[in-house]
Amino acid sequence: MRRREFLGIGGMTLAGAALSPASVRAQAPKRGGTLTLRLWDPPHFDPYLHVSYKTHIVYSFTHSRLVKYKSGPSVVPGTFALEGDLAESWSQPDETTYVFKLRRGVRWHRKPPVNGRELTAEDVVYSVDRFRTIKGNASMLKPLDRVEAIDRHAVRFTLKEPYAWFLDMLASPMAVCIVARECVEKFGDLRSPEATVGTGPWMFESYRPNVGMTLVRSPNYFVAGLPYIDRVEAFVDEDNASRMAAFLGGKYDLGWENPGTIDRIDWVQIKDNLRRRRPDLQTTEFPSNVMTNLSMRTDKVPFSDVRVRRAMSMAIDRSAIVNATLEGIGVMNPAVPAGLKEWSIPLDQVGEGGRYLRYDPAAAKKLLAEAGYPRGFPATIDFATYVRPSWSIRSSWSSSI
Repeated sequence: MRRREFLGIGGMTLAGAALSPASVRAQAPKRGGTLTLRLWDPPHFDPYLHVSYKTHIVYSFTHSRLVKYKSGPSVVPGTFALEGDLAESWSQPDETTYVFKLRRGVRWHRKPPVNGRELTAEDVVYSVDRFRTIKGNASMLKPLDRVEAIDRHAVRFTLKEPYAWFLDMLASPMAVCIVARECVEKFGDLRSPEATVGTGPWMFESYRPNVGMTLVRSPNYFVAGLPYIDRVEAFVDEDNASRMAAFLGGKYDLGWENPGTIDRIDWVQIKDNLRRRRPDLQTTEFPSNVMTNLSMRTDKVPFSDVRVRRAMSMAIDRSAIVNATLEGIGVMNPAVPAGLKEWSIPLDQVGEGGRYLRYDPAAAKKLLAEAGYPRGFPATIDFATYVRPSWSIRSSWSSSI
């Protein structure tokens, strides 16, 4: 299936427009200072036992991966170019084999129980194998057959079948960060904050439950001269009004939503006041790659009938949702969200499938009648809000289509 054919199938998604402080490109970076931001209280600190952004964001400061998504002022929001992290380079001899050459001289943080020893290929093998053996993680690397150390600084991955997303899975902040065997053996797992010892740019210093945490610059980070920032102070604040007031007052250097953004519904309330109180703060607007979607059990009636799914899509007024929840600035998506600039195609270019993304109640009713539901059917939607202010539904609701 060609790329445009895939995208032409369509999907029921929306993406909000996010606001985030922009980089000041004209200034040369300077060493020192503290970055303050609003994060969350993690359920625990083991990134393999719980797929939670509250934990994984912390690990993005303290740990490294084989590859990562490129970042910095030159990166256009919505693009995800890959670059080496622990991997100095990599090659793909065939469709199911990847070989990574590791940077030499990478050292773990100078903290017990690892105490600054050099990272080796065995650390990568151990991390990947541990990740795969924990229930719930296997699907992310399901096509992987085995991983093995070729020598002290080279690792080979062998897949069962070609997998286009393999490198993206290795780069994902929600997947395989490289952890130390010593930490797991000492603590039994990585739930304890004391077990958070990595090879990343910052070291974990302290954790205050439901209050915040402190990270400090790693003096032996493998990228010379980095990081520039000496400390990262993260605060826990679950009240949106409190977070907004703190940001206006200068407590947070970045927006308080994930990742460092401000929701449109909040932005329209504070933008004028913010310009007066923090005139030097720079912002940029871009479509978020975080989307809202509706998933169905297509192995069960009535959703196993494609006509029902198409009818549901045509019964949704996406423009009304954008106007009601995103101040009219949200972006309507095809199957791949508009925030992913390199892959997404505008709705007017997706082809035949695009008609199912347009609001058309009459056509929806006709499709339902053809599927055997002329009077509609009852259905229950389970909705998770993540306590975002722009989403007003707070639990599950039932409706009839």
